[in-house]
Amino acid sequence: MIKVKRALISVSDKSGLIDFAKTLKKFGVTIISTGGTSKALKEAGIACLDISEVTGFPEMLDGRVKTLHPKIHGGLLALRSKKEHMDRLKEHAIEMIDMVVVNLYPFEKTVAKPDVTLEEAIENIDIGGPSMIRSASKNFESVCVIVSPRSYPEISADLEKNNGAVSEDLKRKMMIEAFKHTYEYDMNIYNFFSSKFSAGGLPETFNMAVRKVQDLRYGENPHQKAAFYVDNKAKEPSISNAVQLHGKELSYNNIMDADAALEIIKEFSEPAVTIIKHTNPCGTAVAGDIETAFIKAYEADPVSAFGGIAALNRKVSVKTAEYLTGKFFEIIAAPEFEAAALEVLKKKQDLRILEIKNLGLDTKRDKEFAVRKVVGGVLLQERDLKTITEADLKVVTKKAPTKEEIKDLLFGWKVVKHVKSNAILIVKNGVTLGVGAGQMNRVGSVKIAAEQAKEKAKGAVLCSDAFFPKPDGVEAAKLAGVTAIIQTGGSKKDQDVIDAADRLGLAMVMTGVRHFKH
Repeated sequence: MIKVKRALISVSDKSGLIDFAKTLKKFGVTIISTGGTSKALKEAGIACLDISEVTGFPEMLDGRVKTLHPKIHGGLLALRSKKEHMDRLKEHAIEMIDMVVVNLYPFEKTVAKPDVTLEEAIENIDIGGPSMIRSASKNFESVCVIVSPRSYPEISADLEKNNGAVSEDLKRKMMIEAFKHTYEYDMNIYNFFSSKFSAGGLPETFNMAVRKVQDLRYGENPHQKAAFYVDNKAKEPSISNAVQLHGKELSYNNIMDADAALEIIKEFSEPAVTIIKHTNPCGTAVAGDIETAFIKAYEADPVSAFGGIAALNRKVSVKTAEYLTGKFFEIIAAPEFEAAALEVLKKKQDLRILEIKNLGLDTKRDKEFAVRKVVGGVLLQERDLKTITEADLKVVTKKAPTKEEIKDLLFGWKVVKHVKSNAILIVKNGVTLGVGAGQMNRVGSVKIAAEQAKEKAKGAVLCSDAFFPKPDGVEAAKLAGVTAIIQTGGSKKDQDVIDAADRLGLAMVMTGVRHFKH
């Protein structure tokens, strides 16, 4: 281990700086510093050398040039074990630097401001900082590099333990953290400028930084290893920022299903509940209050709801919690829980309780990309956030839907886009009664939805995530008792399908919008 004799400190985030500098001084470390960092240290009574005293050059160009100098990078990059390097340092009066404490200009925070100017963004591109971090990281066997105030306590403890030296294992750990830091920094710069100056469309190169928050017991199946990673920049209420209040750790499948449930529930401003099995909704309902919505969603398909995941967009009351007694759910997710409701729910040892703040009336949805990994590549697309209103509906049949039917058609249209294609929903009074998901042909999905809905399908409406290629799906809907249909339109056989609806006395509207979900 090499004892730390000289440390270069240049930080944008000055939290914890003074206490850490005092620890260095305790071990007789000479501190070199720059600009605002030097000022902060001196105001705290901590002696330090200004960078210009080391380089022999003043900080210049509004601080753009200060650490880019051989007396800095020579002191960082020289191999202590190589005589030629040591001789060259001596020849040019360059002293070694054993520690670099640097965190970078706040580029990401700056460009996150809605009114950020191009000039502000450019001035927050750090040059000297990443250069020093990379030099120190390259020579990690001799130089300790620190990029976050979170590391100060661990480094301080190691200095105490090793009488002013940093252990080899910790230096390696800090090096890995440093390269991650500069990678993410450059990625944020690339993402900002590529989105600002690209000629539209998707980026030529796509990258994202995610952090592992949990090792999972296994993936979709017990023989598959898995972990959960999150994007620290994500602000939208989601499974990624949920707080678990009770229950054992989430599994891979729990996370997938919870994500599917939350995406459905975000579609609604009125009280709404959805119950998910294998990423598909087995029951979704809206009502005047959340308790009624929960009961309707559950009773839509109680068999499939067993072991499901429920999401609500309102506070969970004692009444709702008591309704759950005797029913098996893996997860209950909601924006809030009454204290008494939590007491009831926590009696279920295996129930996972998730609180997702701000999930409700005005859930803001980010226009981030949807990403799907394939072997050897990645598929990237915009999220399907398309919504429609009554004004977007085109009535194509002689019979027009009633006001109540339109209400149900629009409700079902919000849900059907979250069902695996080919997707069919049968809906009545704000409740999904039958779900046909993931079938290889559309008429098959209609028949499955009708079988689930049974007698309840009479007087209900049917929602299709894409067009009907043939009249057979419409004929099956009529046989089930459906009275109105919403579909995309755009098939070569549209007129045949419309004619069949007219012949059968059905109302049909087209949206011109498709909602495939693979």
